[in-house]
Amino acid sequence: MIMPAEKELRAVLARFAQARIDHGVLPSGRTSRALEDATYTLCVITGSRTADEALRAADALLDQYTAGRAGLRREDETLAA
Repeated sequence: MIMPAEKELRAVLARFAQARIDHGVLPSGRTSRALEDATYTLCVITGSRTADEALRAADALLDQYTAGRAGLRREDETLAA
């Protein structure tokens, strides 16, 4: 799987979260389609088959991004010393 950019992943997660909220507050054909579209996009971007799998995969990716930034900071501190 190609790793999505962190910014893109966060945008897709935000869109998915908003679609779930909107559909939960006032379900309609429009909110249902928006939720289906956001779920599909999240699944595609994470290489998953279900929303639950996609959310777990997204969490794992975000952890990798965080760990990568922490590693870069340590590397920068070592180079500066």
